[in-house]
Amino acid sequence: MQGTIDGFSYGAVTPLVAYVMACLGGALGLRCVVRSVHTEGSWRPGWLLLGAASIGCGVWTMHFIGMIGFKVVETQMRYDVGLTVLSLVVAIVVVAIGVFAVGYRGASRVTLAAAGVFTGLGVAGMHYLGMASIQLNGSLEYDPVTVALSVLIAIAAATAALWAAVSVKGFLASVGASLVMGLAVSGMHYTGMAAVDVHLHGATDSVIWAGEAPTSLLLPMMIGPVVFLVVAAAVVMFDPVLVMGDMEPAPSSMPRQRVVLRGQSDGVAPLPGDSVAQAWPGPNGGPRN
Repeated sequence: MQGTIDGFSYGAVTPLVAYVMACLGGALGLRCVVRSVHTEGSWRPGWLLLGAASIGCGVWTMHFIGMIGFKVVETQMRYDVGLTVLSLVVAIVVVAIGVFAVGYRGASRVTLAAAGVFTGLGVAGMHYLGMASIQLNGSLEYDPVTVALSVLIAIAAATAALWAAVSVKGFLASVGASLVMGLAVSGMHYTGMAAVDVHLHGATDSVIWAGEAPTSLLLPMMIGPVVFLVVAAAVVMFDPVLVMGDMEPAPSSMPRQRVVLRGQSDGVAPLPGDSVAQAWPGPNGGPRN
């Protein structure tokens, strides 16, 4: 017996809130990664990790806000706590791998393609791992063509996000990129949901399943990621370089400008990149005008 699926039991509320969270995570992540490109030393990994965690939390929160509106009319639903937490860890870890790859190696075609595919597969894995945490009086079945389409959307969204992270400059441009990114991630989620059918084990549901009810589990679990996104937003807001988007290259990347006058020596050999003034010593040993 096929179950009756309602993916929008709260109307447009859950899709819109889910989209906003995906955009927020994407916007914060993009700005943090852009900041890391212009940061040297021990601060760079911190910015990259903050950006990866922001994107991962945004994607995970978007998924489970969308799932609050998902129900099967004929049966109760519960969630396995362990798999739900694991899906959050997977989201952050796979995004971090992609972000660190482009953060340190740049957006070359090979790096971007490899990181985009890996991250996209990880985001899709997070989605279907979250779906696997559902417990109900039946089993979930998937249309393979629609599943493949959702995975391709996830890879395209991840690749575009990683490219934007190191290529898009300026605050407004990053906001626009995050809106597109949120649309792509939400599109992947609802494409994956369109692939789902539920095969019920019985006509009625008289069993109280062992997991946690959607609202009793998901809403408390979202407090942590949402608080993290608020803290990340505060970091961005209090960093004027991130807000204004007016970033100078890191000090170590600036060319050396030590001037060495011909005919004079300070006991230190000129280094590559040192400027040599076109001046000859004057009568008193100083430079001739």
